[in-house]
Amino acid sequence: MNDLETRQLKYFVAVAEEKNFSRAAVRLGIAQPPLSRAIRDLERQLGSQLLVRTTRQVTLTPAGEMLLTEGRRLIGEIEAIARRVQDAGRPERPLRLALKADYDGGLLPKIVDAFDTVPLELLLGGRGEQITALTSHQADVALLPTPYDETGLEREDLLSGPRLVALSAADPLAARTSLRRCDLAGRTLPDGTAAELGGLETPPGYRQTRDLAQIFSLVEVGSIVWFVPQWIAARFPRPHITYRPVEDLEPVTLTVAWRTGSRSPEVAAFVRTVQEVAETALLEGLPGAFHPVPAASAGLRTPTTPQP
Repeated sequence: MNDLETRQLKYFVAVAEEKNFSRAAVRLGIAQPPLSRAIRDLERQLGSQLLVRTTRQVTLTPAGEMLLTEGRRLIGEIEAIARRVQDAGRPERPLRLALKADYDGGLLPKIVDAFDTVPLELLLGGRGEQITALTSHQADVALLPTPYDETGLEREDLLSGPRLVALSAADPLAARTSLRRCDLAGRTLPDGTAAELGGLETPPGYRQTRDLAQIFSLVEVGSIVWFVPQWIAARFPRPHITYRPVEDLEPVTLTVAWRTGSRSPEVAAFVRTVQEVAETALLEGLPGAFHPVPAASAGLRTPTTPQP
């Protein structure tokens, strides 16, 4: 049996995920007949049927399910290796920082000024995309508000602060000085979930609207409500939006995260810099009712800062 090729795996994964040869061919940018031949050749090469083909759909055999799982993993590893080799060949690779716009607690300008080890490249994305950027080696570090999936990651907590609910100024609840989550029954968040649930879990497949102006516009007309860190509320006052505290709403903690096992001296230097910036900013006073995060607080890990 000849060795498997990356091209064969990519072809198979595309067909398996699309469950349709025509859509897979469009996704790969090739014609359908050579794609069909390539899959048949792969099955002959492996001596196993991978797909069950009908006139309406394509389904996976048990062997196909196994190859899909392993194929995705191998393709990801090969792409990560290629990126690391390319990075190693650069004379001075920038440190890539993933974050969501405005979710930096007001620290980003101070971090950019203070970190001078290597150039800093900012990777802006929607909610949840920072985790993918880290695990796929597209980013080296990330600034993330809790909670998030920490699998394969380490983190240091920087500072914590309350979340407020953003309401239309015309909402009857805007007349109250304080709310509880149950008061928000019947209202929805930008991701479509019920506001009384607290907004800590993001539905699978949800794509975050990146433009804050779009979310604010929906809040203004009463289509949604939105839980925002107090630092965002302080930065974006709007005449048709009212911010109110919610007594039983979980606070938000801003963290710096990196991949478990990192031995990058640049990552270690960045983590130390961010910690120092956060400590100084707290002493000087940040808008948004921030407070330090106790290292020994219940439920908070105290990971080891990466060592060079």
